[in-house]
Amino acid sequence: MRVAILGNAGSGKSTLARAIATPANVPILDLDTVAWAADQPAVLRGETDARSDIQAFCRSNEEWIIEGCYANLMHAALSYQPKLILLNPGQAACIANCRSRPWEPHKYASKVEQDANLDFLLSWVEEYYTRNDHLSLAAHRECFTGYSGPKQEMRALSDLENLENILDLTPVRS
Repeated sequence: MRVAILGNAGSGKSTLARAIATPANVPILDLDTVAWAADQPAVLRGETDARSDIQAFCRSNEEWIIEGCYANLMHAALSYQPKLILLNPGQAACIANCRSRPWEPHKYASKVEQDANLDFLLSWVEEYYTRNDHLSLAAHRECFTGYSGPKQEMRALSDLENLENILDLTPVRS
């Protein structure tokens, strides 16, 4: 099983990744962990270094799930022919999910620190539909439509009990 999940902040990428990975004990790579410099808030790492980390993760695990909002970095995983899922539940769902997001200790020192960033995050989520960078809906659509491997766009996570049908989880042979 190899799955790449692309979508806006709050779209449910992490939730979907955990729902797939947990029963199968498959490792997950959150692209935030390779895109940003460790212990340096708001400092992006070099794209070459981040891509190298993604490729190392893919090579060192026969099965994996990668999730994130970085279309430019997702290309490093797509060369391994995963199932690509574009998770696109719409702006209202993303905002609601961000408002109810549990503390993410791998990103913030405390829930208070995370909540202090909420207004910025909500603004960023809204801009997803109009901005023109590798973190935008336009870039995600381009990545999705340009990918020739197995792919699916999902509008909601309401059907998680049917993951095998959604993902066609047949083993991947190297």
